[in-house]
Order: sequence, then C-alpha cells, then structure tokens
Amino acid sequence: MSGIFSSDRKSIITHLKEIFAQRKQEKLTGGATSVPFLRSIYSHLLQEAYESGDFEKKERIQKRIDKMDTVKDHVLVRYLCKELLMFFLVFFFIFFAIFFVNQFLLIIQTLLKKHVSFWTSLKLIFYYMPQIVSQSAPFATLVGFLVCLGRMVTDNEILILRASGLRYNKTFLPVIFMGLLISLFSFLMNDYFLPLGNQKAQRLMKEIASSNPAVQLEAHSVTRMDRTSLIVGDVGKTDISDLIIFDQSSSGKPKIIIAGKSLVKSSQEDGIIMQLIMKDAEVFMLNENHRSDFEVLVSQEAKLNIFQDQIDSFSNTLSPREMTSFDLWKRIKKMKKNNEGTKNTYMIEFNRKFSVPFGSIFFALLAFPLALVFGKKDGQTLGLIFGIVLSVAYWASTLVGQMIALKNPGTAFLCTWVPNFFLGALGVFLYMRLRKK
Repeated sequence: MSGIFSSDRKSIITHLKEIFAQRKQEKLTGGATSVPFLRSIYSHLLQEAYESGDFEKKERIQKRIDKMDTVKDHVLVRYLCKELLMFFLVFFFIFFAIFFVNQFLLIIQTLLKKHVSFWTSLKLIFYYMPQIVSQSAPFATLVGFLVCLGRMVTDNEILILRASGLRYNKTFLPVIFMGLLISLFSFLMNDYFLPLGNQKAQRLMKEIASSNPAVQLEAHSVTRMDRTSLIVGDVGKTDISDLIIFDQSSSGKPKIIIAGKSLVKSSQEDGIIMQLIMKDAEVFMLNENHRSDFEVLVSQEAKLNIFQDQIDSFSNTLSPREMTSFDLWKRIKKMKKNNEGTKNTYMIEFNRKFSVPFGSIFFALLAFPLALVFGKKDGQTLGLIFGIVLSVAYWASTLVGQMIALKNPGTAFLCTWVPNFFLGALGVFLYMRLRKK
C-alpha cells in the first residue's frame, strides 16, 4: 500500500481530514455513517489516477478494490454456512431423536425386561449410534436447508443480495458446499463407523445370549433359525411355555416338536448358543413321500441344542451391513468370479453405502431453488412442510426400490439411485427457471 500512497501524500492527508470532519459532523447530528474508510481512500486515489492518466496506478488501485469485494464474498459465504449449519443441527437432532425412539428404545426395553444390565444396554445403544447418524443427516439437510433458505427469502435477505448485484451462484455455491461436507461426514459414518458398530453390537449380543439365552426368544412370536422355526408362548427369565418347533432337517424328514413348559439354559460347549430342556415333549416325524406315514415319539424330557450358525445374526461370516464399501466390492468381485448367485444383497448394500449419504448433495441442490420459488411468504413454514413431505416420499421410495432390487437381480444401482437422480433433476430444473427470471 506504501507504493500507492507515496505519490501524493498532501492529497491523501487533505482527503483524510475531509473524511474525519464528515464523520464528526454525522456523529453530532445522528446521521448515517459514510462509506467505509479504506474504500473512500481507494476511490479518491482511483479518481486522481484517472485524472492524471496514470493507468499503471489505476490498475493497482482497482485490483485492491476488487480484493475488498472478494473479502465481502467470503463474509457472505461464512454467514450462509453458519446459518445452514445451525438449521441443519437443529433438525439433525430432531431426526436423530425420531430414529432413535423408533428403532432402539423397544430393543432396550426388551433387554431390560430380560434382566440385562443397564450398562450393557447403554453399550448396545452406543454401538448402534452410527446407523442413526447416517440415516438422520440426509433428511436433516433437506428440511434444515429448506427452512433456513425459506427464512432468508421471507426476510428479504436474498432480495437484498440480488439488489446489491450478486448473482444466484454466489448464494448457491455455499449451499452445495455445505451439502458436500455433510455427505462426506455421513459417508464416513456409513462406510466405517456403521460396520464397526454393527460388528461390536453382534459380539455383545453373543455375550448377552451366552449368559441369558432367553433374550433371543420373544414372547408370543415366531423365531426363525436357519431351517428351524420356534413358536413360543410366555417367556420368563429361564423358561418358556407352549413351545412348538418346526424343523426341516437335512435328511428331508420334517419334524414337529410340541412341549409344555421348557427350560432355557446356556451351554459351555463351543458353538451352542442355548439348550432347550423340554418337558413332556412329543415329536412328530413326517414322510414327505408318503403323507400317511409318520412317526410319533413321546418323552418326559428332551434336550434340543440351538447352534450359533442357526441364528443368522450370530454367523461367523460378516453380513453386508457389517462390511465397508471396499470389503463389499472385493466380495462382489469374488462372487462374480465364482458365479455365486447370492451377490444381489451385496450389490444393494454396496450402492446404499453411497446413495444414502450422498443424498445430502441432491437434497441441497433441490432445497435452494425450491425455497427461493415458494418461500416468498411464510418461507419457514412452507420449507418445513415441503421438507417433511419430501423426506417421507424419499424414505418410501428407497424402501420400494430396495424391495424391487431384491426381486430383480442386476437393478441394484438403478433402484437405489433413482430417488437421488429424480430430486437432482428437479432441483436443476427449478434452478434454471430461477435464473431465467
């Protein structure tokens, strides 16, 4: 700056005196503050450069003025990011609470009824936290951004920015930037912490089941274990009543076991998750080739071992939900090489690893033009309504897409990404219409 000021010190000093006199007068009269101090100096120097024909000096001063405008853009970006982040966090905790109550409080209630310690229940909740976070972030992005931008439209903040000469992209880019940051955070949770949490949760459930096997049995329900189905009545701490077992054994002879009161015990043997000691048991062995032939066994007491491999969640192999995207991709390539026919579930989970967290970008892309188009009056209320409706529709479409992908191999990518592509296309369409106005 010294190179600019050294040319005409008297002129600058005179101009500074005028500025100070003007500010003093405005302070005494209660008038508005004059133009910013440094910009006033640059404007004075730029005018002198024009008059003297010093184009090199004019170019240096103009660059400094442009740099001041860039700083203003940074201030705008910080303000928008702060507002968007604040509204995102508010609705993130709201969705977090909804998913938390919906998915896990019932599980914890069941565990406490089965006399599992409160500390163990809290550990299980902690291990499932990444799953709730990864689900909450995209929906919080949509609703939070819609409400935030709707408020800014209603309060005429967007109109003021437009009137000052700023284009839509000056406010649009911070929205996309925040959507990208939230997507990356959600992807980290979904791809690393969620599989890690699921693995630790399954280990903890194995420990709980080993010490208290009755945890695996729900009262008045059907429990399916591999090729065996258990229908139970009342479930106590160590016993169950009215037990019916349908067993499709590998020998091809289906068995039906009926018992009254049965004791549930843990086993010290490796691989056995529980033992059922059935009183007054009756076993019916059927012959599928000759329906009229069957065998009946009656016993005062019978023992049935339930193995870990019979329970899917206790299998030694990792489920798709317990794998990272890299592990899933390696498993899919191995399945393709070996021509295994069960890779569809892994393909769905692999695509969900990306489509769910990066849905935040598509939500941000839609939220900006939607809020500006419909938020001129009661922007916060309309943003909240639009956000909830779109969130429910998006959630339903992802569930339907997942069901379609399970029944139609080879459609995993399309079924998991179509909701995002639709929202993105709608956002681009509304944004292009907005720019034409």
